[in-house]
Amino acid sequence: MTENQSMGGEKPKRAPTLYLIVIGKLVEGGLLLIAALSVYLLARQNLPELFDQFIRWMHFDPEGRFFNAIGDQLDTLTPRNVHVVASWLLIYGLFKTVGGLGLAFRLPWAVWLAIGESAFFIPIEIFELVRPRSQEGELHPHLMFEHPKEGIAIVLTINVLIVWYLYKNRQRLFRQHH
Repeated sequence: MTENQSMGGEKPKRAPTLYLIVIGKLVEGGLLLIAALSVYLLARQNLPELFDQFIRWMHFDPEGRFFNAIGDQLDTLTPRNVHVVASWLLIYGLFKTVGGLGLAFRLPWAVWLAIGESAFFIPIEIFELVRPRSQEGELHPHLMFEHPKEGIAIVLTINVLIVWYLYKNRQRLFRQHH
């Protein structure tokens, strides 16, 4: 008998779906923290020149419409703007990491944090899914999918499933302190 069982507590139940959510949150948090550090380090660089060097190193056409649009946007950035972006990435990365660790340790507050975070983005994703997109002049950041809305639909589905799963199983999976 384990110590938890001998003291009258129940052994936490296995939850493979919860473990997938935890891994996802921790990976997202880690990537956001790496991105924050990278963006902070880039703030001291000449971004348009660095981007041009990267494009040429990758043997892409630097005169293409897509890369020109990115270059034009980089020209408008200031070191302060870049620091603000790095700060927000850091804060959100820490939020994701703390939430993921809380879920891993099955802390009751973490389930509400994860539900709230996932639910927060659902209306935004629905708006993006139903919003008409213009064909001219709009830079499509969703290059992974032939149709940009496929990616949004996948993320929306994942968030809805996370909210549903965590809400439905919160009492079974998380210790409640009364």
